[in-house]
Amino acid sequence: MSVSHKLLALAGNTFGRNRLNILIYHQVFAERDTMRPSEPTAAEFDWQMKLIGEYYTPLSLDEALKGLDSNSLPNNAICVTFDDGYLNNLTVAEPILAKYNIPATGYVATAFSDGVNMFNDRILDLIEDEKFSDFDLTSVELGRVEVSDSASRIALAHRLIGKLKYLHFDDRMTRVDQIYQDNNASEYPARMMSVKDIKSLAETGVEIGAHTRDHPILRTLTLDAQQQQLMDAKQTLENIVNEPIKHFAYPNGKLNDDYSTETVELVKSVGFASAVSTHWGVSDSTSDQYQLKRFTPWDSSELKFHLRLRLNQLGFIQ
Repeated sequence: MSVSHKLLALAGNTFGRNRLNILIYHQVFAERDTMRPSEPTAAEFDWQMKLIGEYYTPLSLDEALKGLDSNSLPNNAICVTFDDGYLNNLTVAEPILAKYNIPATGYVATAFSDGVNMFNDRILDLIEDEKFSDFDLTSVELGRVEVSDSASRIALAHRLIGKLKYLHFDDRMTRVDQIYQDNNASEYPARMMSVKDIKSLAETGVEIGAHTRDHPILRTLTLDAQQQQLMDAKQTLENIVNEPIKHFAYPNGKLNDDYSTETVELVKSVGFASAVSTHWGVSDSTSDQYQLKRFTPWDSSELKFHLRLRLNQLGFIQ
């Protein structure tokens, strides 16, 4: 243990008591993914989990909620979560979690367990394909767009994702279907867990949570449609894992932008015990357990990762 890490651990033990860090991940890649450069590789995730195991107290969400309820969290309490339901959560991340004995929760959007990729991944995979140097995007009012390198491909993909993100989920997929058709593109390999994979992940001890059925921006739907998204996902996952599904993650996860206070009440009424957002910060005994905050530093060095995680624990990152 280096002096710097010791000092950071001392700060957490002294000033960060009864505060819960929740880490948010989506994917962990065996090697760096060009179009998703912020997602950790297996090597990076390995040292992150090793650090978590050495300097923090990893908890399941159930354990953490009990600690929050009774204001009795262990020092340096932390939870690890994954959103969406990617296959590499099972194939790449889970063996590393098991290596360091770290519990985790995986929030699954159930509509994508039959081989269909999410709209954003369909865009990223298409724009990454080097068979194409320019794209016909007239169907989304962008005309023809040329790309010349990885940076221009990433920029174009995120421009497209931003343009489509807040459309109805059916409209998003229809627009992407049209882009594929206009460019004579074929679908790319499935990235999400199948029903069998979800069951396998649950059998390793990773708790399965719900992330809606179609990953919509819930705020854009009627309350009845929101409730249906919640109920369908919960019931589908309970049928898969044969266990109660107790925890939920809001798609995109920002209050007012992506979900509303009415959505929070729906999450409660459907029978979830907790819900997580993507607002940065920590949670304590005063926190709303249906709007728990999450944060993950994306630093490439262990010391910077540890430092920013401590700053979050101490309330300096908002």
